Amino acid sequence: MIKANKNYGRLQGSYLFSEIAKRVGKYQVANPDAKIIKLGIGDVTKPLSPEVIKSLHSGVEQMGAADSFKGYGPEQGYAFLREAINKMDFASRGVELQDDEIFISTGAKEDSANIQEIFSQDIKVAVPDPVYPVYVDSNVMAGRSGEFVDGRYENFTYLEGTADNNFKPALPTDGADLIYLCFPNNPTGQVLTKEELKLWVDYALENQSIIIFDAAYEAFITEDNIPHSIYEIEGAKRCAIEMRSMSKTAGFTGTRCAYTIVPKELVIKDEDGNEYSVNQLWNRRQCTKFNGVAYLIQQGALAAFTPEGRAEIQELINYYLENARIIREGVENLGLTYSGGVNSPYIWFKTPGGLSSWDFFNKFLDECQVVGTPGAGFGKCGEGYFRLSAFGSRENVIEAVSRLTALKC
Repeated sequence: MIKANKNYGRLQGSYLFSEIAKRVGKYQVANPDAKIIKLGIGDVTKPLSPEVIKSLHSGVEQMGAADSFKGYGPEQGYAFLREAINKMDFASRGVELQDDEIFISTGAKEDSANIQEIFSQDIKVAVPDPVYPVYVDSNVMAGRSGEFVDGRYENFTYLEGTADNNFKPALPTDGADLIYLCFPNNPTGQVLTKEELKLWVDYALENQSIIIFDAAYEAFITEDNIPHSIYEIEGAKRCAIEMRSMSKTAGFTGTRCAYTIVPKELVIKDEDGNEYSVNQLWNRRQCTKFNGVAYLIQQGALAAFTPEGRAEIQELINYYLENARIIREGVENLGLTYSGGVNSPYIWFKTPGGLSSWDFFNKFLDECQVVGTPGAGFGKCGEGYFRLSAFGSRENVIEAVSRLTALKC
C-alpha cells in the first residue's frame, strides 16, 4: 500500500504567501470595486531593463537558427554567465572564486530548499526567527523537525531576532550543524557589519558547521561597512554556501534565474569518517534532479553583468529604495518601532494598537485595501509585527502610506 510522507503532515497550514493570496482573493470577490494595493509578497513591478530585453531577444534569435541552436545545456549553467558573475559580483570586491564554484539555477528559493538534501538526516538545524518560511518547511519535509509544539518545532534551534537585540540573533548556545542566515534580512530588513558576520564564520569554523547564507538582497545595501558577500570574511569559503537571486535585483521574478556559490574548500565527512567535497555533492545532486536554466534566460541574465546592464538595473534598485524610504518615513512618523528600509526593500514594524499580526492584516485590508505580510507568518518572534514591501509602483506606495497614516487603531 502506498503511504504518504508523514513529515508533510507536520507542516503548519498552507504556505504563508498562498494563505495571503487566498484571503485577498476572497476579499476582492466580496468587494469587486475596491482598489487593492499589494505590498505583501516581494514581487517586483518594474519591467525588465532594455539591455536585458535586448539580450533575451538575441537568445531567442539564436534558438531559431540551426548554427546557434542549443539543446540540453550544462546543469551547472553556461560558462559565459558563470564567468561574468564571478568578475562583476566577486572579483570586483576582492573575493577570489573559481567559475565552477558558481551554479546557475531558477531561484534562490529552490536552492535554499534543496540544499539540505546533501546533508545527513540527523543534523541539528538552526533557523532565524523571524525567518523566510522555506528554510523551515524544507527541513520539516525532510524529517528533521520533530513535532510542532507551542509555535515551534522540537528539534530546531531558533535564532531569535527581536527589538531587544535589534533583530540580530545571537550565536547558538545549544549547538548547530546547519545554520541559515539571510542578510539583508527577509523579513526584518536588518543587516550585519563585517565584524558581526565574522562572529558567525568563526563559530561555524570552530563547531564544524555550515552556514547557508542567503544574500538575495545584497544589491540593496547602501552602507559601506556592510558586506555584500559572506566570502568577504576570512575563512568563509571553508564553512559557507552563498545564494543569490536575480528576482529582486534585475526583476527576474517571472523570468527565473539565480546562482549558488559552493566553494571547493568546503569539505564534510559522513558518519564513517569518509570525506566529501560539498561542491561535488551539490553538482551530483543538480546533475540528477535539475536540467539547467534555459539558454535564452541565461543570455538575458548575462546583460545584468555588463556595465550597461548593471547601470540600468541600479536605476531599478534605486527606484525601489526610494519607495522603501517613503514607507520607512511614513512608519517613523507614526511613532512605530521599525527595522529595515535602508539596506533593504522591506520595512518591518510593530503593529499599532497592540493588534496581532493577522488582526492587523485583516484591518489594513478591510479598512484601507492595502495588503502586507503578517509577521506571525515568519515565526513566533514575528507575532505583533508586519512587513511592507517596497516593490510597488511609486503611486501605490505613496497612497498606501497615506492610507496607513489615516488608519485608526
